Amino acid sequence: MNTLAKTMTAISLSGALLGANHALANDWKDQSHDAWLDGKAETVLLMNTNLNSFDINTDVNQGTVILSGKVANEVDKELAEELVEGIDGVQMVENELSVINDKSSTDSSLVGSMTDAKVTTVLKSRYMFESEVSAVDINIDTKEGVVTLNGQVASAAESDLAEAIARKTDDVKRVVNNLEVVQS
Repeated sequence: MNTLAKTMTAISLSGALLGANHALANDWKDQSHDAWLDGKAETVLLMNTNLNSFDINTDVNQGTVILSGKVANEVDKELAEELVEGIDGVQMVENELSVINDKSSTDSSLVGSMTDAKVTTVLKSRYMFESEVSAVDINIDTKEGVVTLNGQVASAAESDLAEAIARKTDDVKRVVNNLEVVQS
């Protein structure tokens, strides 16, 4: 084989190997990101005291979180989905949770109070994961879809951000912002 043919063969083989290594590196990166998201989703669900997270399974595929398992009612199903949707990096949530005992659907006042509890829980979780909002200094009260924010924040911008997050939350009809700006 002449030198030119050997060189061309070596270059082709090197290119193929580099392409394979690049594909393996991207696959590893995607898998590790999915594993990170899965761990974060499990943690968010575990930290929520309103859910029995041991009956909820998470699986992540290319940024899509698949929820499976059992929950007691529709509100818990929606709460789990909302909590996971709020995680940075989650592209989509496929909610395959089964409702095993939804007796609450017949009592509208119970559904309303459970929805209010869900809103409060979702907001607490979102504030916890938002580095620009001091979650421990904000009290959240929800009644009939009206969210009232009380407490102290370090700036008007933090107050505005907390209010904007609340407004973007499902089932919120109105936000009353009573946050006090306190300069340190």
